Amino acid sequence: MKKSGAQIFVDCLKEQGVDTIFGYPGGAVLPIYDALYESDIRHILTRHEQGAAHAADGYARATGRPGVCLATSGPGATNLVTGIANAYMDSVPLVAFTGQVVTSQLGRDSFQEADITGITMPITKHNYIVKDVRDLARVIREAFYIATTGRPGPVLVDIPRDVSGAQIEYQDPGPVNLPGYRVATEPRPEDLARAVELIARAERPVIYAGGGVVNSGAHLELRRFAEMLLAPVATTLMGLGAFPGDHPLSLGMLGMHGSKYANYAVCECDLLIAVGVRFDDRVTGKLESFARQARIIHIDIDPAEIGKNVRVDVALVGDARRVLSLLIERLEARLPGAWQEKIATWKKEYPLTYEENGRLKPQKVIREIYYATQGQARITTDVGQHQMWTAHYYTFTRPRTFISSGGLGTMGFGLPAAIGVQVACPDETVFDIAGDGSIQMNIQELATAVHYNLPIKVAIMNNGYLGMVRQWQEFFYNRRYAYSELVNPDFVKLAEAYGAVGMRVEKPAEIAPALQEALATPKPVVIDFIIEREENVMPFVPPGQPLNCMLG
Repeated sequence: MKKSGAQIFVDCLKEQGVDTIFGYPGGAVLPIYDALYESDIRHILTRHEQGAAHAADGYARATGRPGVCLATSGPGATNLVTGIANAYMDSVPLVAFTGQVVTSQLGRDSFQEADITGITMPITKHNYIVKDVRDLARVIREAFYIATTGRPGPVLVDIPRDVSGAQIEYQDPGPVNLPGYRVATEPRPEDLARAVELIARAERPVIYAGGGVVNSGAHLELRRFAEMLLAPVATTLMGLGAFPGDHPLSLGMLGMHGSKYANYAVCECDLLIAVGVRFDDRVTGKLESFARQARIIHIDIDPAEIGKNVRVDVALVGDARRVLSLLIERLEARLPGAWQEKIATWKKEYPLTYEENGRLKPQKVIREIYYATQGQARITTDVGQHQMWTAHYYTFTRPRTFISSGGLGTMGFGLPAAIGVQVACPDETVFDIAGDGSIQMNIQELATAVHYNLPIKVAIMNNGYLGMVRQWQEFFYNRRYAYSELVNPDFVKLAEAYGAVGMRVEKPAEIAPALQEALATPKPVVIDFIIEREENVMPFVPPGQPLNCMLG
């Protein structure tokens, strides 16, 4: 049977179960777009390629399935780079396809040529340029396999226009065969035995859980494991929802903007069980002081993460869900004791609080969003103060409900990610909690939400500053607010210009009615919350300080 490269592309996507692709057309991908025109794969036309990458990322995080984005060559491809890097840092399964100039013009500085495989080599799990249409099906199958197995991550496939346009007698390449690519799913028996021994001896255990728990689908095993050990659970930003935030053993988030009780628990524990984490600097603070009293067990599917930042006593390399199941089989349930009492005391002494003074507080806004959605919404955020307030004051009880840029810290992520989440979860409430700086980096994607009638709700925490920059300038630069103050547009009028609903809230009493109206509106809604201008995120560990040296 004769097939074009573009038809092979579409057939391979359908074979992989792809139902949605986010993209933006251009000359180098026109053969692919022509084939998509007659397919039953849904294409979401974003208004910028970065929006396509972030939307595919949001889709992947919400579902656990790979997100797919498509862009043309040159600037189209390079506009994907931030989104690809974002997915790489947060271990998100993403397959990015780019068009390329015809093979005979490669390396000649042709119109809209960019060496996208070279550019993305450091920020992809793997990438390809396909120079022969007979390799296309094999490469696409390998791309999805690599993106979704082991530690997930982005894979890029660059397809020259003559490859997508070529016709061949199609021959199925058979199953994926990558002899050099191996994924360890179970730890070594001797390591498992050593971990069981350390856990049995520990008197003050703490579990430190991250995004790997979510990726593995290990949330139920994590809960059972914690309840057996009566071990409190601190999560990273990426781990929010991996353990129920309303559970008595939950410590919430740890680290630079973590809760005081989470940070104190890590500082005083005698065993730290790290599950699906990478010991990021925002978590550890001063490395030499991190968990100094503790032995450390590290569970991770990526052996490259073991010992990269922090020395560990036992490495359990394997899938988090499988490793936790093996530990549960070998351990006995514990009774509460002095450690649990101490944790409870810290929680009473150092709760997350803010001062209510009659002005509009962002913490209250986010808590009211939690109440209005009954804690059941899918939440996306941008990056900055609002992201940390969301982590503190929206209680996440399920995995894949908090979708945010962690490792790269990408402003402009939240709105397009919310589009991807809403496409993936059409019957659920999706809220993008944004900052007035971040929202403007990809605000054009409001047009995408309106175009496809995606009823996302956007809550802008508007303080007229680049909030986290301003906070650091307050603490460390003597309140010299150098270029962090914003002159914003009228977000209500801007939303209306895009065809969305715009609302403004300036008083605490207006929060709940506005949220109810927004939730009842079957269209995209933007709510401009005029919050107190110099509100800070607290607690706060200054850079380079130990976790127990918190301000606020």
